[in-house]
Order: sequence, then structure tokens, then C-alpha cells
Amino acid sequence: MTYKETIRLGAAACLMFCATTAVQAQTTKGGGIDSKMLEKIEQVGTPAGSSHAIENAIAQNSIDDLAKNFKNAGPVDKYFSIETPSQSIHDQKSSGRCWLFSGLNVLRANFAREHKDTMRVEYSQAYVFFYDQLEKANLFLQGVIDCANKPMDDERVMFFFKNPINDGGTFCGVADLGEKYGLVPMEVMPETYSADNTSRMARLVSSKLREYGLELRKMVAQKASAAKLKERKTAMLGTIYHILALTIGEPVKLFQYAFKDKNGKQIGKPKTYTPKEFYNATVGHPLNGTFIMAMNDPRREYYKTYEVEYDRHTYDGHNWKYINLPMEDIAKLAIASLKDSAKMYSSYDVGKQFDRKRGYLDTENYDYGTLFGTTFPMDKADRIRTFDSGSTHAMTLTAVDLDDNGNPIKWKVENSWGPSYGVNGCLIMTNRWFNEYMFRLVVNKKYVPENIIKAAEQKPVMVMPEDPLFAEDE
Repeated sequence: MTYKETIRLGAAACLMFCATTAVQAQTTKGGGIDSKMLEKIEQVGTPAGSSHAIENAIAQNSIDDLAKNFKNAGPVDKYFSIETPSQSIHDQKSSGRCWLFSGLNVLRANFAREHKDTMRVEYSQAYVFFYDQLEKANLFLQGVIDCANKPMDDERVMFFFKNPINDGGTFCGVADLGEKYGLVPMEVMPETYSADNTSRMARLVSSKLREYGLELRKMVAQKASAAKLKERKTAMLGTIYHILALTIGEPVKLFQYAFKDKNGKQIGKPKTYTPKEFYNATVGHPLNGTFIMAMNDPRREYYKTYEVEYDRHTYDGHNWKYINLPMEDIAKLAIASLKDSAKMYSSYDVGKQFDRKRGYLDTENYDYGTLFGTTFPMDKADRIRTFDSGSTHAMTLTAVDLDDNGNPIKWKVENSWGPSYGVNGCLIMTNRWFNEYMFRLVVNKKYVPENIIKAAEQKPVMVMPEDPLFAEDE
């Protein structure tokens, strides 16, 4: 026997010993996979007979390509009986800012609608994103101070340190940040590489914030005064500001701008604006108080208002508050808004049953059950409570197709993945998909019935941000 053969035998014996030991260790508590259980698992799970053809196909092909429902793979119907005017499609690229793109889509559509489409505006996402990141940094630091007397393994303390900062958000952030800092045109503060590709910047800022968080906890433990804590926090935020200014770009304070028509032709001479003046010129009023956020959460009681603690973009801003409604009511709100040519912020679990090549979302796009010889029977409530589904992506609801009885057949949204993606930058979804995977809708109060307005004004039930449905839109 050669030296190499001896080594191989020794290694095999070692593996056998380790495997035997592992099985024995697992069976000591009665919950592991013992040898008899493994035999039964193999009997049930081993492909037999004709299943070998499926096994070979799956091993060499995309699961979605094999599970695609051929009968549902025809041309996508692009006709919509109610459709708002189209506008340019933007691209969030490798960032989680869909909430910001969708929110600003709504604001620029409102501006065009108010001016009967004779003027258009393109808002800078980078400008709002800068202050979103700065405010979230402050939210983390102040949250750490407020919870400094709790142990590090406290649930709320861990919530802050686990995610000191992130790209995600909701329409509440657009409202709070716009009112506080104003808005600027895209051309005076365009996207930077780090605005489009946020991961490295976010990691560095998160690392710095965690370091600062530990320092602030130490200061509180040493009985530092509130004034000293505020002074140190301000200095910390100065460093964060510097990092953000180098990566996203320093926010514009004063600029000249001339409005354009839908063909890009300049209207009149440029005027000088501050960001707040530009907000007043294009939005013209506070956003907070003008809308409700509706959500479909079948786990919870309908017509009740809920508020997500600590889920906001500014420390002094608004928590995410929503009224829980059946999908039938959400559809009626959306239809009323679209009939008046008003686009809406909305969010979905966009990865489910998504035919990316066609930009088409339908519950019958893929038959995974038949492919794997099983079923996937969980309903919407079960998918939410088990973290199998939830709101992951915000898009701008722009159109609906109604049948002769006024019931929705399909919907269309403006996406933020560029104009060449999907159907000219848009996605189309069937109503049955909409019912299963749509979660949030922000709608102007003038399209909301009085009974829902009253329900939305009741004292909210506080819920924790760890809840499976309350991940922010990205």
C-alpha cells in the first residue's frame, strides 16, 4: 500500500467516524436524523423511474425555465381602460431606494397634472437620499442614547446596532424629508456612483456608527450630561456628513432653474431657488396630512390603524402609520385615484411569480408544485407570519384595466429599473397576483371614503419593526 493510499484510507476512516459520531450526537436528544429516519427519508425523496428525466432537467436548467406555465406564456395584454399620462422612467441601479424613486414619481406626476401636462419636473433622488442617510444616522445615534441604560442584548438595542443605516424606506420619508429640506431638480444634483451603488458606502457608515454607538453608551454609563452627549453626537454626525458629501455629493443650497415642457423645451428664463423654495414652487403644500397609507395584512383586524415604532426617516418625523384594509377596499381607492389621473405610491412582493422577460406578474406564471411533485398551499396570512412573503419593492401605480362591471382585471406600475426593463420600464400584473402580493398603497385623502378616514384617525396600535411585514421597501 502506498503512502497516498494509506492517507486516503485514514481520511475515509476519519470521515466514517465523524459521520457516525454526528448521528449518535444528534440522536441523544431524540430530535435528530438517525439512521432509520434517514432510510425513510431516502425512500420518499429519491427520484424513481420517470422522475430521473426531471432530475436531469433540473440539474442542467433554470428552475423558472422548467416551471414556466406554457399555457400562460403568450403575449402580454398591454391595453388599459384607465391610464395616467406616461412619464420618464428612472433607474435606481444597485441601491435600495425604490421608495424614494416611487415617491418622487408621484410628486412629479402631480406637478405635471396640476399644470395640465404643459410643464414637467425631474427631482434629484441624490439630494433627498443624502438627508435620508444623515437623518437615519442621527436616528441611530439618538436611539442608542435613549436606550443606553438597557443591556446590549436588549431587543431594541440590538435592533439599532444590527441595522444602523439602510437604503430602504416608505413614502413617509419622502413627505418628512421634502418638507424639512426641500427638493432640487435632478440636473443640479445628479446621481453619483455611490448613490447608484450604495453597498460599500453603507458598510463604512454602518461601521462608523456602531463605533460611535458604543462610545455614546459609555458616555451615558459615565453620567455624561445631556449637553455633552449632544455636543459629541453633533461632532459624530459631522464625520458622517463628510463621508456622505464625498460619496453622494454635498447638497445644493442655491441654484438656478428653468422649467421645461414634456418635450424638454425650456419655458421662460431661469430663476434662483433654494431647495425649500423649489419645494414650494413644485409641491406647494405640506404632504403630511394629505394622504393615508393603506395596507393589506390579513393577520390583523381590518379597519384598524397601526403604527410601526422607530420606523421613520427622521428622529423628529413621523412613524410609519397605516390603516389595515381588505384588498377590495384598496382596489376601490386605487381605481378612484386613477380615474382622476393621480398616480400612487404602492409596494409589493415583486419577486413572486415574476416573469422578468415579459415584465409580467401572475400567480399562474410558474408551476413549481408539479415540477417538484408537491404543493405550496400557504395563503397570504401564512406567508406573512412565516416570513415567506412581505413588501419588498415600491413602484408607482399608474393604470388599471376594468371589466364591464367595473372590476379590475389587471394593473400597471412604473418601475425604477430603467426604461428598457419590462414593458418600456413598466410592469403589468393580473388582479389575482395583485390580491396576493400587493401590500401598501399611499392615496390622497380626497379619494378615501369617510368611514375609512375615521378609521385611519383612531389611536393606532403600536407594533414592533421586527414584524415580518414591516421591512422597508427597497
